[in-house]
Amino acid sequence: MNVKLKVVLIGLIGLSFQALFAQQDPQFTQYMYNTLGVNAAYAGSRGHITATGLLRSQWVGLDGAPRSQTFTIDSPLSERVGLGLAIVNDELGPSQETYIDLNFSYTIPTSDTRKLSFGIKGGGRLLDIDFSRGNVQSSGDGLFQNNVSEFLPTVGVGVYWHSDRNYIGVSVPNLFTDQTYDDIQQTVAAERLHLFIIGGIVKDLSSTIKFKPAFLLKSVVGAPIIVDLSANFMFYEKLRLGLSYRWDDSVSGLAGFQLTPQLLLGYSYDYTTTELQRFNTGSHEITLRFDLISKSKKLKSPRFF
Repeated sequence: MNVKLKVVLIGLIGLSFQALFAQQDPQFTQYMYNTLGVNAAYAGSRGHITATGLLRSQWVGLDGAPRSQTFTIDSPLSERVGLGLAIVNDELGPSQETYIDLNFSYTIPTSDTRKLSFGIKGGGRLLDIDFSRGNVQSSGDGLFQNNVSEFLPTVGVGVYWHSDRNYIGVSVPNLFTDQTYDDIQQTVAAERLHLFIIGGIVKDLSSTIKFKPAFLLKSVVGAPIIVDLSANFMFYEKLRLGLSYRWDDSVSGLAGFQLTPQLLLGYSYDYTTTELQRFNTGSHEITLRFDLISKSKKLKSPRFF
């Protein structure tokens, strides 16, 4: 067996065991457009109905690498109450996991310009592990011949403190940490507690250029802390360009196009900085966000978050 094949196999085994033994939520480079998927308190904060779709293909060229799709829609129901729906489909090797969550937020003003939102989410995850999707079913190992199909209820909480110019949020998307399967070797998949901290600020560099640095920190029990740092610029409220760095993992380029006042198209490309860069051509994300704005509530300028 040559060295390249060995490294690829080790990577795929690592991916599979991440799915089997240490369940982690999917990660996104354009997290600034996917806030509802992280923090329930974000629901309704934009002041109108917003629908967002995101497609991610990670480590293109590596068989069994992660692929994720998300859809979120949220809206304020009143001045203080928001409601949202988040659906995520995540594929990794032989496993597929679908998250469906309903998000509720309640907001109180803390000053003339700032608001504090509290959020709660509830729903479930459908976990499906089918080893016939790969070649491991022919290995003769009993561990890889027992498919898994499980439903996990989810309950999460979040806090989101924000104004039109900055925000910070803390959330735990799922408070449950139950095992999802207990048969071969007593443990096949275990849900881990996730803690997310997000933040960002918007600065006017000129009348036509805005600058937004942002960060996302994810802590998972039993796994290294993940830190994303990004810096985006918006030109003439039409074009967004930026860079992002995921600590000890990748560097990314981001672009966004405000096609209409209601429609935003975003794209990002990740260049892997680990050993896996030898076996993949990077990761791609495409985002489409639509703001449904009534004629009585015209959007003064595109929102960065």
